[in-house]
Amino acid sequence: MRAYTAPLKDMRFVLRELAGLEQVGKLPGYEEATPDTVDAILEEASKFAAEVLDPINYSGDQQGSVWKDGAVTTPKGFKEAYQRYVQGGWGSLPFEAEWGGHGLPKLVATAVEEMLTSSNMSFSLCPLLTQGAIHALELCGSEALKKTYLGKMIQGSWTGTMNLTEPQAGSDLALVRTKAERAGDHYRISGQKIFITYGEHDLAENIVHLVLARTPDAPEGVKGISLFLVPKFLVKPDGSLGERNSARCASIEHKLGIHASPTAVMVFENAVGHLVGEENKGLAYMFVMMNAARFSVGLEGVAIAERAFQRALAYARERLQGRDLVEGAGTVPIIRHPDVRRMLMLMKSQTEAMRALAYVVAAAMDFSAKVSDPEMRKRHQAFVDLMIPVVKGWSTETGIEVASLGIQVHGGMGFIEETGAAQHLRDARITTIYEGTTGIQAGDLVGRKIAREGGATAKAWLEELKRFDAELAKSKNPDVQAIRASLGTGTQAVADVVGFIVANAGKDVKGVFAGAVPFLKLMGVVAGGWQMAKAALASERNLASGEADKSFYEAKIKTARFYADHVLVQAPGLRDTVVKGGAGVMALADDQFLAA
Repeated sequence: MRAYTAPLKDMRFVLRELAGLEQVGKLPGYEEATPDTVDAILEEASKFAAEVLDPINYSGDQQGSVWKDGAVTTPKGFKEAYQRYVQGGWGSLPFEAEWGGHGLPKLVATAVEEMLTSSNMSFSLCPLLTQGAIHALELCGSEALKKTYLGKMIQGSWTGTMNLTEPQAGSDLALVRTKAERAGDHYRISGQKIFITYGEHDLAENIVHLVLARTPDAPEGVKGISLFLVPKFLVKPDGSLGERNSARCASIEHKLGIHASPTAVMVFENAVGHLVGEENKGLAYMFVMMNAARFSVGLEGVAIAERAFQRALAYARERLQGRDLVEGAGTVPIIRHPDVRRMLMLMKSQTEAMRALAYVVAAAMDFSAKVSDPEMRKRHQAFVDLMIPVVKGWSTETGIEVASLGIQVHGGMGFIEETGAAQHLRDARITTIYEGTTGIQAGDLVGRKIAREGGATAKAWLEELKRFDAELAKSKNPDVQAIRASLGTGTQAVADVVGFIVANAGKDVKGVFAGAVPFLKLMGVVAGGWQMAKAALASERNLASGEADKSFYEAKIKTARFYADHVLVQAPGLRDTVVKGGAGVMALADDQFLAA
């Protein structure tokens, strides 16, 4: 089975040419993120991913995590891999030095996170949830909670979870029933939570649960939700671990994929909990975790796509089948067949587009956190808010598509578990569901990010695309001009839909929201095309300056051209679906769906 190799060359290109690593490194506090330092981090991360995590990915999927008497045992090798993860300090990269972090940019941590996820998605989910919990505590926790928990969580010796969902309360958190009753300087938490990733495991000595619950006098609906920190083991005043809290794992789920990642049913019975922030503001605090997790889940789409592409490419080079359409005699590797090449190019081009967009959004997060100019900070944050649902929704939907193409490239062998191709599709399938389904991301994009602000941020981004068109116009390369034409058409399609949403959201809300997911895809396709066009221009500049690796830059331009011809061309059709298709979605009565 072919091992994972981090795409370091493309990662470096995106970091430097598209995401602006040099500019990010000039922000206050990020001075240590020099090109040499970042290169060293990426090299070491790639070794850890390839040598430690990738070898236990397939075996972990086959073994799965096991529940017995309330305890969960992770697959062979996971505990040792986690200890090496902690020793390497991989979880502390983007966090402040004040709490034991390395203080590196989100942009750098994003590239590392992609490698960990590509090599072993099930393993990476534990750090992902922990980092979300850290963010929530950093922004919303009291100084006492920060001093007690942040250092251990950033170090990795304690892990974190998000406890939102209940059997009757999935995406509708207004239905949460878990109770929290004040008991002196703490609260007593009682209730059941489901779908809790790494809610119980044997990797770390303590698990810090962040739990949504209601106090007895809380108002109805989402306005009455509070956030509580509930540790697996209580923490003594000196920081050492005390007795076991009454938070237990009742079972773990049997899932389609991510078998090595335990998805727990958690039961809290008068468990000791500590209020995070203020009462009745828990949903706002939880969204801090959720937004961080949504970005990371979008990155999972990129990571799974990369892994599926690598496996499919290796198979296509080795598998001898059929004859060359021109040369005839003798069997050839299937990579020589046009349709296999088409599938590989779809995998490659979309993965590169998704990676570029995710890294650019990560850089914008760094600017929004560190830049001194308040207006500039606000603009960067508005761009992040606009693109988070796109990164999450488009990248995960595309990740599933790419993983499915990977199976198709393998043919019948792709349907056989031993090749490993099927695992990528099974693992990818959850990504469009958790942390908010694609429909929820699309609804957020249409409702909060477009309609509520009259499309202001989207229009500002469209203006940036139009200014960029002037740069493309200077190129004499016919491939770049073809890319420019497709991107221009895509930009206009987005502008048309933004205008449609702003004009109609107040008059025909169901009709507008019926086209939310096609609009999200349109945004992703065009945003990805924007980055592929930037990559083509940067490659053209590097070729003109005599930079080494001519083959890499030529391939970048050809891949961007393919994306323009095969992916960006979908934009006008997606626009028409949004603008014209709402009535058709709502046309049938409930009882007309089944012709009994």
